[in-house]
Amino acid sequence: MTLPKNKASLLGIGDNVVDFYKDRSEFFPGGNALNVAVLAKRFGLEKAGYIGLVGNDVEGEHVIKSLKAEGIWIDRMRQACGENGKAVVHLDEKGDRVFLGSNKGGIQRQLTLRMEEVDLQAVEEHGCVHTSVFSYLENELPKIRERANAVSFDFSSHLGMDYVKSVAPYITMAFFSGSKLDDQGIDDLIATVAGLGVETVGVTRGSDGAFWQVAGKRYRQGIKPVEVTDTLGAGDSFIAAYISGILMGHSVEESLDEAASFAADTCTRFGAFGHPYKVEEA
Repeated sequence: MTLPKNKASLLGIGDNVVDFYKDRSEFFPGGNALNVAVLAKRFGLEKAGYIGLVGNDVEGEHVIKSLKAEGIWIDRMRQACGENGKAVVHLDEKGDRVFLGSNKGGIQRQLTLRMEEVDLQAVEEHGCVHTSVFSYLENELPKIRERANAVSFDFSSHLGMDYVKSVAPYITMAFFSGSKLDDQGIDDLIATVAGLGVETVGVTRGSDGAFWQVAGKRYRQGIKPVEVTDTLGAGDSFIAAYISGILMGHSVEESLDEAASFAADTCTRFGAFGHPYKVEEA
């Protein structure tokens, strides 16, 4: 299937997992690159796609089924023999996720993605690419950047500057989790990453909201209060809505406000975007 080029389109490349809620005996599709693609389309983008590796197990099949149900372009997704990425989570009394363990990305990490020409054509057709530190795509970023209008990268809480400096030349947007940083630490991080030539730098800090810089201008966005069921996926929702808003021509201020509302809505349900799979007890 050929997609028409469209600035308001996003392609997630890289990580996917299933998040297994031990207390509930069910899992949900997730993973940063996958979540951002799905949530961008839910936010309002006309087209969103995903390229990644899934396992040939029940979990991998459920990821595929969920992406099809969401209308995501997956023509270049690979399925390989092995375990799908899986994380085991527990929710505390506040609805915050606590990771109990994982299989370290499963087949996604064992094989790693390699961008073929047809993948790079998909990059061109979508225009904007999102990926993450959990996608193991560092060697492919130069090729992706050459064919993309924009590349966003989620570093999560990986703040090592040697790594950031190795990625920065190939991205236009950098996102971080700053839960362990104070205000000065966030200011220093934003200034350092922007100094590497990254136009948009965003740092989220849970209930303290988001700290942003775009083209040298600083922004601050608070959270939208909501009764929390599950915070898993809130950060991905914020990123997806922000990128989508910008692609749709909204201002930075509008996009940040919309992102806060979208992230708050995600906190009212289990899983990043639903599609539970009940695991039968043996």
